[in-house]
Amino acid sequence: MKTGEVRLWKLTRRYVREAMLRGDIKGAILPTGSTEQHNEHLEMEHDTVSALHMSHQAALELYPQVVVAPPMSVGISEHWMEFPGTLSLRPDTFVTVAYDICESLQRHGIEHILIVNGHAGNRPLNEHMADFQKRLGIDVQFCSYWEAYSKEFVAEQLDSGDCPAHAAEFETAIAMAAFPENIHWEGVDYEGANLKIQREGYADRDPIYFRDGRDLATPKKGRVMADVAISWVAEKMKAMLDN
Repeated sequence: MKTGEVRLWKLTRRYVREAMLRGDIKGAILPTGSTEQHNEHLEMEHDTVSALHMSHQAALELYPQVVVAPPMSVGISEHWMEFPGTLSLRPDTFVTVAYDICESLQRHGIEHILIVNGHAGNRPLNEHMADFQKRLGIDVQFCSYWEAYSKEFVAEQLDSGDCPAHAAEFETAIAMAAFPENIHWEGVDYEGANLKIQREGYADRDPIYFRDGRDLATPKKGRVMADVAISWVAEKMKAMLDN
């Protein structure tokens, strides 16, 4: 794997200026995530840090051609607002912020932008890609990183066969492999919490997801899933650059 700094917020203006003049930087990845409940054991930043992890590692594979923009850490999460701590943007606000970031990159000469998403609630952004491309005159694409997996691959790797689910086997395994410090089992008493979940259709799934995360997730599964997603994102970004 190549090494080098690809995170835009860690670079100096001199580095970016000189790299752009040399033609080294040709594309950018914009991670999108959320700050929202992830059951009793995962930190609320999970979607953001998972999208950032896939984006960062993929950009390193393409160094120095690709930089990673600061992640959008608040997403469209109205459906989780019954859980304290969740933050949400209105869909039109989320789309506007994403557009403004893409426009900033375009104004500096970036012609290929891949939005790498880590939160299912943000997927409506994909409907705006044609408009982004038309208005900006550059190549802008959207993907959720779990699109890397076929149904057959998920069934082979995950005992639950459920991906991405929500803070269940898949997301817990990703955290175990990439950022285990974000998992907190100590003091968790799911049954004792006496949760009264109001979201229709989710109350029955929440305890299942908790048990799947606790009983089925392993670091090995997380590493396999993350490696596939990283390679897939890198290949997708490379195809954009090549075209």
